[in-house]
Amino acid sequence: MTSIRKRRFAIALLVLLSMAAFAVWRWAVPKRHAENSLRLYGNIDIRQVQLSFNDSDRIASMLVDEGSVVHQGQLLAQLTEQRYADAVAQDQARMAAQQQVVARLLAGSRSEEIAKARAEAAAAQADTAAAKADLANAELLYHRREVLARQQYISLQLRDDAERSWLAAQAALEASQQVLAAKGQALQLALIGPRKEDIAAAQATLRADAAALALTRKELADTRLYSPADGVIQNRILEPGDMASPQTPVFTLALDSPVWARVYLPEPEMGKVATGMHAWVESDSFPGQRFKGWVGFISPVAEFTPKNVETTQLRSQLVYRVRVYACNPGHRLRLGMPVTVVLPLTGNAPQPIGANPCGTE
Repeated sequence: MTSIRKRRFAIALLVLLSMAAFAVWRWAVPKRHAENSLRLYGNIDIRQVQLSFNDSDRIASMLVDEGSVVHQGQLLAQLTEQRYADAVAQDQARMAAQQQVVARLLAGSRSEEIAKARAEAAAAQADTAAAKADLANAELLYHRREVLARQQYISLQLRDDAERSWLAAQAALEASQQVLAAKGQALQLALIGPRKEDIAAAQATLRADAAALALTRKELADTRLYSPADGVIQNRILEPGDMASPQTPVFTLALDSPVWARVYLPEPEMGKVATGMHAWVESDSFPGQRFKGWVGFISPVAEFTPKNVETTQLRSQLVYRVRVYACNPGHRLRLGMPVTVVLPLTGNAPQPIGANPCGTE
């Protein structure tokens, strides 16, 4: 009888010890887990881009529909581009003409032009020499006839005719000298070439034409609407044939890779979290799955929870808004979805974030 009681007492004691050990384990494990990680709660932020054309015209084609997964740089829609193409062709022709003007000025006078100017100058010089000879002969004739007229060997009419011939020869010499000066200046200009001011003005006009051509080419390129980032088309607002403008969105693009989880960090935990720390994002929609993430932003301004109550008792409930980036393979994390962010507190020093932290999803 005594042995049975001892055996029962031993069994009861063993059960009590097991229950105590289990209770200690249940108490210690969560505590150790709580000390090694921090759990924050929030939602996936809604991030959208309103896509519109940079110019106004009719929409010629739209290449994606609502729900389409698009990638950065993908062509989404296109305007009617005829008038923009015509403007480019016009500016190209204007620039080509001005390039020829600049080339002509930089090349200077042609050898044929210089030879022609030199020949005309030589001809003008010969005409001037002939005019000088004619003037000398006319002067001698006038003086002879004047002497003969005083001696009454010839009539006064002949003397007057000789005087008029002399005056005409003087005028002819002056005219030939002016022509010679003009031809000489023309030869000098041909040898020197265009003025540097004319070249500079032509080059400035060419630069203006090049800028105008670049602008029309940009306007032509803006008739195509490209996706600025990876995402999903949330709304298709316009259709082909609609009149697009910069103020009217064509698509609404939901940015979901990577996504942002907006959570709130209690003020007492502020010193444990830093930008660049590794994190995991969990969702009730995918039990047992974790999404890779990292702390991207911590608000410098504290907030009260709730915001409209600021009593002394609640001031210990200050929180800081934290943005946690998360990779989103398969676009499973949806905008607005409630999530839990797990921040390991050991072996989780802040690290610089690379250009493609999610890799190829």
